[in-house]
Amino acid sequence: MGELARLEVKDGVGTIRLDRPKMNALDAQMQHEITEVSAEADRRDDIAAVVVFGGERVFAAGADIKEMSAMTYQEMARHAHALQAFTRALAAIGKPTVSAITGFALGGGCEVALATDVRFAADNAKLGQPEILLGIIPGAGGTQRLSRLVGPARAKELVFTGRFVDAQEALAIGLVDQLHPADEVYDKAVEWAAQFVGGPALALRAAKAAVDRGLEVDLQTGLEIERAEFAALFATDDQTAGMASFMENGPGKATFSGS
Repeated sequence: MGELARLEVKDGVGTIRLDRPKMNALDAQMQHEITEVSAEADRRDDIAAVVVFGGERVFAAGADIKEMSAMTYQEMARHAHALQAFTRALAAIGKPTVSAITGFALGGGCEVALATDVRFAADNAKLGQPEILLGIIPGAGGTQRLSRLVGPARAKELVFTGRFVDAQEALAIGLVDQLHPADEVYDKAVEWAAQFVGGPALALRAAKAAVDRGLEVDLQTGLEIERAEFAALFATDDQTAGMASFMENGPGKATFSGS
């Protein structure tokens, strides 16, 4: 169990809880713990989907600037690998993931949210990549995941200016997927994640891999990735059960084992 990032499990839904008062600044320890709990969430069979939550007041206000400010180039050249490792680990969870964003999700906090599959935001949330105001650029995936999500021109404008985006604009540009009252956003995220409990875990993993890996390559290579993932599912018990149930009872009534 991490001290600053912990994994809580209830009824098949895992919650990665960020907990470093006051603003969940992402120091090296917290980054390491996010990497560890992400790997645990990925491998645990009792977790069908994952919610990332920073608490009722703030999601994560970014990296620990005090910790980074004294680093030399040589030190940061080494640390930059770890800086990306925690968002890579989140993105690599082979299950549906959702961020429940309250308050600020800035810099590294925004990059954490970008590493999940979908984002639910409180109506008072503010997101942004303000690293340019420090004379640097996003370093935990922001330039890459943001541009893939909202398009290169819009991503450049946000990164160039470092401005904050309120919840309504974030929804309009596709940076978040749903808005909810602040006291409901976590419950709504859990509700979304809970729909995958008892689902075809291997098919969900394959679907996520096909989309994510396909975005990194040209169309024809992406189609080959899809073909391989699709065919491999015909070696699973869930495919057998799902198709048998469809033929006998119609769609949406299958019982899956996750194997």
